[in-house]
Formats: sequence, C-alpha cells, structure tokens
Amino acid sequence: WTVYAYVTPGNARFLLLRDNSSESGVKEFFAGCHEYYLKTLLNPFYQQDTVITSPTFDAKVRQAARRHL
Repeated sequence: WTVYAYVTPGNARFLLLRDNSSESGVKEFFAGCHEYYLKTLLNPFYQQDTVITSPTFDAKVRQAARRHL
C-alpha cells in the first residue's frame, strides 16, 4: 500500500491510499478533488466546517478516480 497526501493552501488535507505503487494520475486526481472541494466551499448553502454529504461531490470524486487512477 502507498499513501499519498495533498495539502491545499487553505490547509485542507486529502489522503489517498492505493495498492498500486504507480504514481501516474495522482497529481491530476488531487487537483480535481481540490477543484470540487473549492466549489463546495463556495456554495452559499454549505455550512463551513461540516461534513460534506453531497452526492454530487461524491460522484465527481469517484469520476476523477476512475479517470486518473
């Protein structure tokens, strides 16, 4: 298993655990997750410092994983 970490300028942390040691696509995956995270934070209906339970956010992250990993 390999653990990858990504820290945003706002100090949010994303972690990825993979059984494949290939690093291809990891950077693009994290960049996509960061973009979706920012869009969620900018949503006026999202309450800051709460768990993200949006099915749309979940679907977009899973789609990025299929595309890049």
